[in-house]
Amino acid sequence: MKIPERFHAFPPYTPIEPFEVLSFRLGRAPNEIVKLDANENPYGPSPLALQALARLSFAHIYPDPESRALRAALAGFTGIPMENLLAGSGADELIDLILRALLEPGDRVVICPPTFGMYAFDARLNAGQVIEVNRRADFSLDVDAICAAVRREQPRVLFLAVPNNPDGSLPLPEEIEALLGLPDVLVVLDEAYIEFSAAGGRLGERLTRIGQVSQRDNLIVLRTFSKWAGLAGLRVGYGAFPAWLTPVLWKIKQPYNVSVAASAAAIASLDDLDVLAGRVELLKQERSRLFQKLSAIPYLQPVPSQANFILNRVAGVAAPDLKNDLAGQGILVRYYHTPLLADAVRVSVGRPLDTDALIAALEAVEVNP
Repeated sequence: MKIPERFHAFPPYTPIEPFEVLSFRLGRAPNEIVKLDANENPYGPSPLALQALARLSFAHIYPDPESRALRAALAGFTGIPMENLLAGSGADELIDLILRALLEPGDRVVICPPTFGMYAFDARLNAGQVIEVNRRADFSLDVDAICAAVRREQPRVLFLAVPNNPDGSLPLPEEIEALLGLPDVLVVLDEAYIEFSAAGGRLGERLTRIGQVSQRDNLIVLRTFSKWAGLAGLRVGYGAFPAWLTPVLWKIKQPYNVSVAASAAAIASLDDLDVLAGRVELLKQERSRLFQKLSAIPYLQPVPSQANFILNRVAGVAAPDLKNDLAGQGILVRYYHTPLLADAVRVSVGRPLDTDALIAALEAVEVNP
């Protein structure tokens, strides 16, 4: 048997380790670890979600392959017809599903790095070619370069994170409109962090483009419960898809892709919006405080963010050394082994006590003059 050639040099995605692995590796109890490396919600699931999980009645029965109860709840939440909604095991599954449906070997996908690594990972996994149009130094989009790349390369899909991960920037509305106006390319807006945008309303409803999917044949919008609803460990996301694509997605998706636990917790979360919106506001307030504190660290240059994390340029100390130094103290931040982010670390927004522990550790770091 022979492994396909493209997998011999296939770059793996580097996942974040869970608490139990970190506890063993760091020699610390979970409550002694300040985990700011994966943009998780430190407040966890809502009370109603926890109640739903505690009273699961049919965990021994396979889940609904069409996630009908969840999609009905999402239709009420988003205003999108159920027929245009598909739930997944996190938005990650839906990214893979889109590319599995659309790509023939060698087809092109445009991404704008630095950005979420799963776009390139899944494009290559599905035998696609990745076309990179780098962001400017301030992480803004180079729209002219993107348009030129689309005309030149004729990609099937363009991925855009709104806000972008890892820097938290938001494209201008007119930039999104310009990209949606490109012919013959499907634009996927990944709104994993839209709920944390300052001008987005209570849960991002002022900025989301999800309501436009039924009017545009070239737009997909992805959302997730991982961040704002605190359900990262349960893996549940959803997307709004144009009508021409949904029949194929239903055919090729895994039959039982959303577990009964994930579905129950997500539905309960949609019944607990006031609590969850309040927690999002707490994180937005803490983001402002964290940004001010990070700005006072002489060797850091934090980047303004519209998400629940802050990217920091690092000077006077090597960024990977800083990451390892903090990890030795039980404080975990994200470092990317990529040229565009070689001098940067990303810090998730946590609780006030998490901010205080992080800043105290950063202030004690010795830097080169």
